[in-house]
Amino acid sequence: MADLRVNLCGKELRTPVIGASGTYGFGGEFSGIVDMNWVGAVSGKGLTLEGKAGNTGVRLYETPSGLINSIGLQNPGVRHFIEHELPAMRALGPAVMANLGGSTIETYEEGARLLDATDVDFIELNISCPNVKAGGIAYGVKADSAHEVVSRVRKCTTKPLIVKLSPNAENITEMALACEDAGADGLSLVNTFQAMAIDLDKRRPVFDNVFAGLSGPAIRPIALRMVYQVCKAVKVPVVGLGGIATAHDALEFIMAGAAAVQIGTANFANPRACEDVARGVADWMDAHNVATLDEIRGAAL
Repeated sequence: MADLRVNLCGKELRTPVIGASGTYGFGGEFSGIVDMNWVGAVSGKGLTLEGKAGNTGVRLYETPSGLINSIGLQNPGVRHFIEHELPAMRALGPAVMANLGGSTIETYEEGARLLDATDVDFIELNISCPNVKAGGIAYGVKADSAHEVVSRVRKCTTKPLIVKLSPNAENITEMALACEDAGADGLSLVNTFQAMAIDLDKRRPVFDNVFAGLSGPAIRPIALRMVYQVCKAVKVPVVGLGGIATAHDALEFIMAGAAAVQIGTANFANPRACEDVARGVADWMDAHNVATLDEIRGAAL
């Protein structure tokens, strides 16, 4: 049988499939539905230092082959997560990624310090959050801003640090190289694309914040292109995500160089998506006499 094990930043995952942040809760919501032995890791709900209520108004809006979300990082806060959600998440079996966001570098730093003292396996640093000191421009848009926040968070933790990149970056390759230079152990990409929708009856934008994040199969070919570009440019491992819903999709990202993949929006349509993708990858490997993922990783580069 195919060996699905993956070494990600020095940690072994039993499969290359990870439940993506914001779509998998803290994992427990899926434990009675999914065989967690097929899930390599769970990236928990995006955390901020203090809890957030999230955005008002419409939060989810379906589009052809996609989903626009305006959740607004609703979460219980880092301290609450450590005390209440982490123990149950740890008991599920898959590796634990704590997804960390922030509104200032200082809140990123404090959140990283708190998580460093726990048994989370990875910190996934979400730099798509708005830099309030720069007028709300996301840290993940400009490479110099990203370099600063990553380098400062790097000093606050010895945990494997995986930086989650926004596709809205000015230059995705420059962004990836800046994060690598700043000390990132790995990269995950892509986060959602900035998008919007208009309510024809109200004749106004659907979302209170006007713009929101597009995910789902509609973005997959663009996400794949960006993962390919980044894998050609950096030496650290890359986790690919963006519209992955099937084993075929996941294998494309792995052949583009991804060490592992995350499943996000597909979980809403198919709660067993992570398990189905992992099983499908194993079936494809068996059918093609591929013993390990190392045999095909980066084959298309």
